[in-house]
Amino acid sequence: MNTTSIFSGIRDIFLVESEIELSSTNIKHLEWLLGAALLSTNSVKGLFVGPRKELVSPWSTNASEIAKNVGINGIVRIERFEPIEESELSSVDPMTQSVYYGLDRNSLLVERRPEPSFFVKDIVEFNKKEGLALSSEEIEYLEKTSKKLGRCFTDSELFGFAQVNSEHCRHKIFNGTFIIDGKKKEKSLFQLIKESSAKSPENLISAYKDNVAFLKGPKLIQFAPEDPTRPSYFRIQAIESVLSLKAETHNFPTTVEPFSGASTGSGGEIRDRMAGGKGSIPLVGTAVYMTSYPRIEGARALSYQNKIPARKWKYQTPAQILIKASNGASDFGNKFGQPLIAGSLLTFEGMNAKQLCAYDRCIMLAGGVGYANTKHALKDQGEKGQKVVLLGGDNYRIGMAGGSVSSVGGGQYSQEIELSAVQRANAEMQKRVYNVIRALAEMNNNPIVLVHDHGAGGHMNCLTELIEPSGGTIHIKALPVGDKTLSIREIICNESQERMGLVVPENMLGVIEKIAERERAPLYVIGEIDDSKMIIFQDADGSQPVALPLELLLGSSPKTVIEDTSLNLERNTLQFNPKTGEEFLKAFLNVLSLEGVGSKDWLTNKVDRSVSGRVAAQQCVGQLQLPLANLGIAALDYSSGRGIATAIGHAPIVGLIDSQAGAVLSLLESLTNIVWTPLKNGLSSVALSANWMWPAKRPGEDARLYDAVEALSNAAISLGIPVPTGKDSLSMTQKYKEGTEVNAPGTVIISAAAETDNFLNYISPDLKPILESAILYVNLSGIKECPLGGSALSQTLGELGSEVPKVKDLNKFAKGFSLIQKLLREEKILAGHDVSSGGVISALCEMAFAGDLGIRISINEVSDPASFLFCEKPAVILQVFENQKTQLIKLFKESELDVMEIARVQGSPFVELEAGALSFNKPLAELRRAWFQPSALFDAMQTKNKKADERFKNFDKHPLKFKFPKDFTGAAKDYGVDFERKTLSGLRAAIIREKGTNGDREMAFSMFAAGFDVKDVTVSDLMSGRETLDDINFIVFPGGFSNSDVLGAGRGWAGALLYNDRAYGAIRRFMERDDTLSLGVCNGCQL
Repeated sequence: MNTTSIFSGIRDIFLVESEIELSSTNIKHLEWLLGAALLSTNSVKGLFVGPRKELVSPWSTNASEIAKNVGINGIVRIERFEPIEESELSSVDPMTQSVYYGLDRNSLLVERRPEPSFFVKDIVEFNKKEGLALSSEEIEYLEKTSKKLGRCFTDSELFGFAQVNSEHCRHKIFNGTFIIDGKKKEKSLFQLIKESSAKSPENLISAYKDNVAFLKGPKLIQFAPEDPTRPSYFRIQAIESVLSLKAETHNFPTTVEPFSGASTGSGGEIRDRMAGGKGSIPLVGTAVYMTSYPRIEGARALSYQNKIPARKWKYQTPAQILIKASNGASDFGNKFGQPLIAGSLLTFEGMNAKQLCAYDRCIMLAGGVGYANTKHALKDQGEKGQKVVLLGGDNYRIGMAGGSVSSVGGGQYSQEIELSAVQRANAEMQKRVYNVIRALAEMNNNPIVLVHDHGAGGHMNCLTELIEPSGGTIHIKALPVGDKTLSIREIICNESQERMGLVVPENMLGVIEKIAERERAPLYVIGEIDDSKMIIFQDADGSQPVALPLELLLGSSPKTVIEDTSLNLERNTLQFNPKTGEEFLKAFLNVLSLEGVGSKDWLTNKVDRSVSGRVAAQQCVGQLQLPLANLGIAALDYSSGRGIATAIGHAPIVGLIDSQAGAVLSLLESLTNIVWTPLKNGLSSVALSANWMWPAKRPGEDARLYDAVEALSNAAISLGIPVPTGKDSLSMTQKYKEGTEVNAPGTVIISAAAETDNFLNYISPDLKPILESAILYVNLSGIKECPLGGSALSQTLGELGSEVPKVKDLNKFAKGFSLIQKLLREEKILAGHDVSSGGVISALCEMAFAGDLGIRISINEVSDPASFLFCEKPAVILQVFENQKTQLIKLFKESELDVMEIARVQGSPFVELEAGALSFNKPLAELRRAWFQPSALFDAMQTKNKKADERFKNFDKHPLKFKFPKDFTGAAKDYGVDFERKTLSGLRAAIIREKGTNGDREMAFSMFAAGFDVKDVTVSDLMSGRETLDDINFIVFPGGFSNSDVLGAGRGWAGALLYNDRAYGAIRRFMERDDTLSLGVCNGCQL
């Protein structure tokens, strides 16, 4: 029987559950770690908020491991409880938290026994009760198969089958047969998309056959320890690379519990890139958030957002989703050590004929890019006798039925079932697992045969993928269990995060175990490959709760047939005819108040945009570092100038009017966003991920989806661009108790990626302070008209409109793209920005806002200036030198593109519009503050002590001014730095990293570039005695989130060094020598 002790801090209460009574030494160490005193009482009065007792929090996992590191054995769980007032109860998140009216030693007691396995006699009833989302065809298939097997299925088998074959996992609609308006379509949606890769395969290494897509990459310089099994020195090695691209959505979990949903979404997408080939390296991330209108008190946007009544939100309000989801994604990336350097935000509600369309079921997309060694880009197949290895954390009652519940509309199942599908994130655990994968992937003799991550379906899905087609046996007792009340079914199918499955040769287990021990990554040998053609989960008593032929599980379920009828909806033409500059300005201020147009500072100010030392371009630009750049670039190494560029595009409001146009505009927006850095082979360097979010199975929607996919495929083929990866989430309907159904707009989000061979020529969108310059508008659409349907302006008017932007000639678009690329290489563009949400006027003002420069816009010759300025058809705006303007205009006209000068930088700090009756002249600062206000309102909701007000007051008061020494060149070669040095200098240094440290590689390279020979040392190396530091002269404790900052920044790290004799002795001896130097950075400084 476990015992529970109560510790009281200055404010918080801690409950410590242990298998044995705590000794006086253990109590002393715990009091130091927790900053709290042991109470002799059995209970504490008061009102507290803490984790649900059934759910071990990530905080507890880290705290318990810290306790183990300082020598306290037997700790089962440590949880923290905060006092709360009655007036604050509405802020409690019931998905992850509980309110406790007093605490005692039984507050964490879960009185539950593991449910036994059983055979299911009634599949229909089991399907309904457990939320499996099995179709009638699948149930019929299972009943027939059960008769063939001569037995009923077990609960574990049925549950596992439902997850493995869910729409979420198996994409049945995209693989299905479409019958639209009575006519059978020749190709499935998957066939349409894959056709783009078949027509443009030149740049592809892996498409639609792995967790990621791989593109051909350049030769790059790998900087890694020579032997990851022990403390060793970093070495330089040239490798051939492939580039990875991936994007995932986590819409249902983020709607239900935004922080955990978004953080596990980010973590899952990162794991997908980790699992590419035989292990790959994630570099940078992206994120997109789409919700219904947030209706924030005090917002100018309320004037149009309240035209549609708010619903009685089932889980969270849109404002809560946006803040918590972005907190979750930011938190995971920050702790894991992946910078988030590009993204997008959209809020929308509108009537599409008589159907309310809104993102009540939100979209949360996490994407990213990275690279791998070409030798490791393709998985091998498991062979008989090879071992199945699990890396990562314990099993908990987390994410049950996530695949099946995510595959239906929100609100279709009971809150208990939907709650059970929610997951929890532990970025620090994933970082440890990643360190092992990275170490193996950086080895010349990488022992990984194949690797998959754990996602929907848990072990059942991941391990099935690992052992197919040969088959294999998994030993249930070898699977780590963090909750002793789990049933066999829950052990097999839970979605506890941060886990990876590997197949490795038995003779390489020792190597992997040494690396995992150094990284403190839990490792378990859980099974083996055989030739049974079955997936078997075997318990210690010999029973087999799962024993299924792989063909039954993976290959024989019924094909989906989708029938739909196209709908021709009548829509009104958008009416917008301002008569004065005052009317136009009012409309413009409304557009700036849209969350999708206004400043995203509230998002970028909480996310790390520099960790890894490889960020070459990110969101914030200009003297004021305002977030408006849509292109992110990650360097592929520390010295070459080669990188991978990524950008995003979407146009779902246009898609409501014309799904084909919306899909094509989404693709083109990603291209007008990625065009601002030289791409190795121009447009043909680009590859795309297409993520489809659609309210499928609703009248007319499957027809619209087919049209959109077909249009995107045709456009990609015309441009010579492959779409080698993507995902679908086709249950974008939210149901409410009173019977209301809200469909999300059918949405495709395009993530573009490409190799840039010289990111030093990247052009940012902020205007440069060169008065002798001109600002050009280049129309890439090929159409003269300026339709406003589906625009940001249409949102503020509460109308969709009927006419939308389209592209007349994709060849002309491609010519424009290529010409911009040529001008970048010739350094003839000073600044560049795409025209998208908010139109031409918004793009021009954004460029001026970030550059902190006045601008005069002159379009007196334009016949309909209002439509021109708010139109969002594909176009770009260029700032160019005055003396090159005429030549450049000529070049664009020779490419059959409309181009004209529309603005100039001016010395006075005003935005001046010359457009006949619509002219106005407003202070730059006034318009910039209107643009910034949506961010300030969100910031006020996510920060305390009026810090948001302080930010709003000062954001434009402190422009960056750099002052370099007179003779400073910035070129490493001018200072004797050799980034590719292969000889030893004799100056010995070491980085000392703890689990969770994520700033170690860039620090190590900085030391290497400064002339040191740099050794990679972990705290576990010091604790085990593998490293003594006796031959080291300089040590650095790098930054990051050691132990996820649980128990306070650096405290757990300090405890491991203080309370371990070997580690403490090594540090003490080093400090007592007179020939040593030490440095702590960030978290290392807090240490």
